[in-house]
Amino acid sequence: MLLLAALSVVLLVVDHRENHLDAVRKTIGATVYPLRILVDAPVSTWRWLRQNTASRNELLLEMSRLNAERLLTHARLQRFTALESENARLRAMLDATSKVRDQVQVAEIMSVSSNPFRHILVINKGSRDGVFNGQAMIDADGVVGQVIEAGLLSSHGVLISDPDHALPVEVNRSGLRTIAVGTGEFDRLDLPFLPNNADIEDGDLLVTSGLGGAFPPGYPVAIVDTVTRIPQGPFAEVTARPAARLNQVREIMLIWSAPKEEGPDEQPAEKASPDEDSPPPVEPASRNQEQDGD
Repeated sequence: MLLLAALSVVLLVVDHRENHLDAVRKTIGATVYPLRILVDAPVSTWRWLRQNTASRNELLLEMSRLNAERLLTHARLQRFTALESENARLRAMLDATSKVRDQVQVAEIMSVSSNPFRHILVINKGSRDGVFNGQAMIDADGVVGQVIEAGLLSSHGVLISDPDHALPVEVNRSGLRTIAVGTGEFDRLDLPFLPNNADIEDGDLLVTSGLGGAFPPGYPVAIVDTVTRIPQGPFAEVTARPAARLNQVREIMLIWSAPKEEGPDEQPAEKASPDEDSPPPVEPASRNQEQDGD
């Protein structure tokens, strides 16, 4: 035992100083390599079999999982696209709100009527929020419609394209007043009460006239699309394209008209004393007389 220990120490010293045993180590390593291959063969074989003999069901499950993840990713991308569009609409609506002097409130459309002959929608605001029957509805581009039934938590509204809806409008260029009637089509309004010599042209902007009290004056309604003058008929055929995209609107604004402010220079008229010699006051003309005069 002492002899073997002394021999080991001598071999270590000789190999460390002069590397005389490198050839011996290489020879022993080459001799032992086949033995290492034989010892590792079962493990390598099992690993190869497990990787290359996966069942068809496992492959189908993996493919299904990857397909589901792909569909989920596409759905999220579509949702992001919808959110981007909604964000753009809200930014446009906020920009329109800053230009409106009347009090407004944004409402979302909950549902629309499935009847193709009626353009009715439901919004998520009701009388609890101050909504009232006949209230005007607009969006970022123009007039959308008006409330016809205000419930407690939700309300029903009618679009200006509904066949039963009529809206007092005026031509922004000339001030000509008329009525815009819905046709049942989202992209067309009729102006049936204009004579052939009416001052109206293609491209004229129609705005609310304020008559009737439902719609405040000055809001865009439609743009004149066609003007066909019929010499043998009493009225011209005039159609207009709504300014708002009635079949794509998702959010609307409800309008509360602001009270009319009196100018600083407007003062109440002083009553004349009965002693002054002045002609008797003239009674104002009635509404019918004013219309007849117009």
